[in-house]
Amino acid sequence: MNDWSQGSEQADGADEGRHAGWLELFFDLVFVAFASQLSHSLHGDPGLRDFAVFLALYFPPWWMWINLTVSANLFPADSPRRRLLMLSAMLCLAVMAAAVPQADSDGARAAAYALGYGGTRLVLLGLWWPATRFPDPLRIPRWRPLSYCLFSAVLWAGSAAVPTPWRYPVWAALLAAEMVLLLSARGRGIPGRLHTGHLVERVGLFVIIVLGESVIALVTSTDHAWTARAGVVAALGFVLLAALWWSYFDFGATSAELMLGSAAGNRAYLLARDVAGFLHFFVTAAVICMAAGLATAVEEAGHAHLPPGAVWALAGGLALYHAAHAGIALRFGRPLGGVALWAVPGIAVPLLVVLGADHLAPWLVVLILAAEAIVHLLYATAVARRRRGEAAADRPG
Repeated sequence: MNDWSQGSEQADGADEGRHAGWLELFFDLVFVAFASQLSHSLHGDPGLRDFAVFLALYFPPWWMWINLTVSANLFPADSPRRRLLMLSAMLCLAVMAAAVPQADSDGARAAAYALGYGGTRLVLLGLWWPATRFPDPLRIPRWRPLSYCLFSAVLWAGSAAVPTPWRYPVWAALLAAEMVLLLSARGRGIPGRLHTGHLVERVGLFVIIVLGESVIALVTSTDHAWTARAGVVAALGFVLLAALWWSYFDFGATSAELMLGSAAGNRAYLLARDVAGFLHFFVTAAVICMAAGLATAVEEAGHAHLPPGAVWALAGGLALYHAAHAGIALRFGRPLGGVALWAVPGIAVPLLVVLGADHLAPWLVVLILAAEAIVHLLYATAVARRRRGEAAADRPG
């Protein structure tokens, strides 16, 4: 059950007619490659280091996607200049995606990753710089894009020359500095121009990308295991993904619409920043982990049980998915008791699967997780139906 879905729009109708453009959809294609590369890094039996590397390599492109999405949201004019900037960012991100394999150990790949990210910061500078000029109503102080974009780009490019493993703490420090600059910004002028409906749609489209990678992983994994057991596991995996899709996009639309539409002034900006920018990182990371775990489950369908790392990717990914949605619900102001009713079992059941995975066949692991997702969906349906009934009873006449 979640409080964020593709259909949310501001209650005042300011977002009517605003949808993702063809350029944004084309731009998202590079993240199909990113999701595939990152998911592949968790195939088999990943260890703690593999999960840490995955999160470390996933956050910078995710963070850049959010930054560029907000820029497109605030500056929607479809000019040749904007097109060239977005296409340049796409190329830089493609370089980063190509560098993901062994980026934690190969000096050349790590350098390419750093240079690619530095290039995206320059693109971001190009998108925001016009907002520093009069008479743009945002009136962004010039020092902010210079420090947030240009200075960051120079330091990221310089990190390519830092030897392994020291460059990774440098990357972490640079990302932390970007967080501090963002969190310290008041967002003056942004709430009045932020199209929350468009932003919700863009985040929903990104979720579709990572769910699509999960479906692709299920299909391609049968290349290595064309058996009846593998087919059963793949079918159960599809049921799991379908239930997650259903609950994500069908429920929470009304509450998200009310929360974002009724938020006044800076509150709408802060809610969108926290939910879309930060909490959805964990939502999408969880789905990418599940994609890797499902692929391994299909390939290992004939074995007595799954490798521990694969179980953590699959079941741990589902637990993280529910935990992230619990955080979203709490950020929207939902009461803790109501959130705990679905979040506690949603997190506990996958973790119990992890504990008992040595005694569970691959098909049974996926079956239990799919059953949990279906029960979660049925619960969300019942809650939505009850709320509609209460709302109808409260109407006069």
